[in-house]
This record gives sequence, C-alpha cells and structure tokens, in this order.
Amino acid sequence: MKEISCKLLIIGAGPGGYVCAIKAGQLGIDTVIVEQGRPGGTCLTIGCIPSKALIHAAETFDKARTLSSGENALGIRVQGASIDLSKTMAWKDAIVGRLTGGVSGLLQKARVKIVHGHAHFRDGKTVEVETETGLQVIRTETVVIATGSDPVELAALPFGGKVISSTEALSLTELPKRLVVVGGGYIGLELGTAFARMGSEVTVVEATSQILPLYDADLVKPVLRRLGERGIKVLTDARAVGLSDTGEALVVETAEGRRELPADRILVAVGRRPRTTGSGLEELDLDRIGSFLQVDDRCHTSMRGVYAIGDVTGEPMLAHRAMAQGEMVAEIVAGRKRAWDKRCIPAICFTDPEIVSAGLLPEEARGHGFDVKIGQFPFTANGRAMTVEDEHGFVRVVARADTHAVLGLQAVGAGVSEFASTFAIAIEMGARLEDIAATIHAHPTRGEALQEAALKALGHALHI
Repeated sequence: MKEISCKLLIIGAGPGGYVCAIKAGQLGIDTVIVEQGRPGGTCLTIGCIPSKALIHAAETFDKARTLSSGENALGIRVQGASIDLSKTMAWKDAIVGRLTGGVSGLLQKARVKIVHGHAHFRDGKTVEVETETGLQVIRTETVVIATGSDPVELAALPFGGKVISSTEALSLTELPKRLVVVGGGYIGLELGTAFARMGSEVTVVEATSQILPLYDADLVKPVLRRLGERGIKVLTDARAVGLSDTGEALVVETAEGRRELPADRILVAVGRRPRTTGSGLEELDLDRIGSFLQVDDRCHTSMRGVYAIGDVTGEPMLAHRAMAQGEMVAEIVAGRKRAWDKRCIPAICFTDPEIVSAGLLPEEARGHGFDVKIGQFPFTANGRAMTVEDEHGFVRVVARADTHAVLGLQAVGAGVSEFASTFAIAIEMGARLEDIAATIHAHPTRGEALQEAALKALGHALHI
C-alpha cells in the first residue's frame, strides 16, 4: 500500500475538478487530482464536445444532401452525398483525444499530481484509490468533491440492448433507421435533431405539455417549427411505459390511449443525477438537498474542509458553472476572499435553431416583482441573417421598466450560442437599455439584432 499527503485533494477531473486543480497548482498549492477515466469528465469525453462535433457533422451532411437534391437559390450543384458514421465518430474521437490530452498537459504544467483510479473515502481527510498498481492512500487537508453526474435511467426502460443513453448515442457507428427519443429537453433534442439530419426517422416523446419546458413558448416555437419541417414527430403529454412484447417498439401512453412506436434505438434523455454513490460519500454524512450535496456561497459543504462543485451540487448542471466554482474554490483554499455571487449563468440549447438565455425570462422577472419592458427584434429584418439563408428566430431583451436595467437576454436562431458571452457581460456589468442601444454594433452581423431589441424596448427601433 502506497501513501501520499497533500494540501488539496480533488475527486474528479471533469471541467470543475481540472480547472480547480490547475488554478490551485498555479497558486502554489500542493494538489492531487483523482480520476478513474480520462481527464475532462463527461463534458469533454461523452457530453458537450462530442455532441457538438456530431451536430456539426450532421449539419454539414444535411447541407450537402440539400444541395445535391436539385436547384437552389444559390445556384450551387453537387452530386450525391453520403455519410460514413464510423468515420464521423472517429473524427469526433480524435477531437476528444486532443482536448483530453491538452487537459493532462495543463495539469502537469501546473505541477498537479494525477492519480488514475476509483476513489473511496475513509473519512473527510483520507481517500483510498484503487489503481492498476495497487491501493493508494491519500491524506489531505482539504477535499473538493467534483464527481459529476450520470444519465437518469428509467425503471421501465433500463439501459441495455436497443435502449441507450446519450453516452452510447455518441458512439454509434451505424445510423438507426428509426430513433425514438424519450425526453424533450436539450440533450434529447440536440441528439435527435442531429440523427434526423443524417437520415434517421426520429420521434420525440415528452411527458410535459411542451418540449424544452424550462423555456417560454416564444423561444420554443422556432425550434418546434423546424422539427416539423425536418419530419421529426413530437408527442407531448406522453409517458414512456416500456418496450412492447416483441421488444421492437416503445409503448407510450397518451390522452388518446396507448400506442406503439417502432424503434431500432430508444434514446432515454430525461435528465442527469449526481454521482454520489460508490465512493464512500455516505460515510461523510454531508447535508443534502434531495440527492445533491448542499453547499454555501463558497461551495463549502456541511463538513469542515470539504467542498463540492459542479453537477453534484445541483442545477444548473453546466460545465461553465462547474469551472467557475472550481476556480473560486482554488482561490479560497489559497486564502483569498471569494464568494459565489453570479447574476447570471448563460444556458444554451444547440438545437436547430439554437437557443441562448442569460438572466431572467419575462415571466421569471415578473415573478420577482418587477414591472418590465421587453424588446424583441426578428432575424427576418436582419441583413446578415438573410445573406446566410437562415432568418429563423429573434433577439429579446427584458429590462426593468423603472431603471431600464437589463434583467435578461434571450435569442433563438442560427449561431446565437455565440451571443452567450455578450449577454452575460451585459447583465454582470449592470447594463441598461440605453447602454446597449448606444453601443455601436458592427454591420452586417446578427449582433445588430441585440441593439435593435434594446431600441425597440425604448420605443424607437430603427429597422422594424
């Protein structure tokens, strides 16, 4: 048995864990990080990055297929298009490899010791790690729990065979002819749309009355319209019951009764749960909110010297939230004064079209007691959107009626994910409608729609 000691021990090398480790190393803290798989966690290896790579490949193939179908407004003609999914996945895996290798290099540069294996807590200061070379015991002054999350499994549809999670969906080497997606949230719709663009017949089953239930109907409408244009069937207020007797179809229950949906693959994407079992966390008796670890505004748990960051601490379960928490905790461990006081954490759906939201939605703002001004500008009046043949969607600003302080910014449209940083900066810096309206926005860009939305809220839009 080997034994080492350190000042900071981080369990999990996902976005939160590895950022915390790199920052701690830069601050001169003796740091060890434990990871069973490859550095990068779910996001880099089986989540954000591979899914966006697959979405890009699907978009590219869809464009090629459209151009090969006949005449188009651009006058471009190409001959038949096809896709080799195994090569697509190999390209995706190469990107993942580059990024995970980069993370390993950054950890080494920051002089962080990496221990590969499964961690199990003995107590709040001691962890055992089962490695390939034997048991490693690590004693530490401070622990950061960054164990991430796993896909939620339905009792009626356990993973295995044709029932898959997003992890398996991102490793398929053959295109399923018929794909049924259980769950109309961002994960299900992103992957469902990608497979539809590559040629699968896709049906989405959502238990609530609306897909993307965390967003308002105005933001969802352009996505729902595009799903219909692509032939993707959407069943709302529908509950997945289980497989049919033959195992060849998914049985769903709707207001009209039960029906069977033939499927070659069934993708279950109904959410994610914190990874808190199997590592001895139960023995630490940490306070929880439901299944999530409870933390304060410094990401400190109920046990002295034990912090938790990322998905294991609850919503929003986003990589950039985990990264920000990890960087903050490293500074706290180094003795600096920091606290979690974010006015907004932007969220993105890489659907078709994309959705981005920062701050408060209109109804959320009203729910906080604000009288609001709302400005909305459509991409149908935006020159750049016209020149790239995609005028779906709009930009919307939500502001206080009295002070004009911006409370929320949202957009739906092609490529609007890149607005996330601008939206977040505006809200974090306390921008008012007048600030955005008076800022010169470059022409021709989609970003001009942000300025026009602010002008609209002030009552004097120029181009609509």
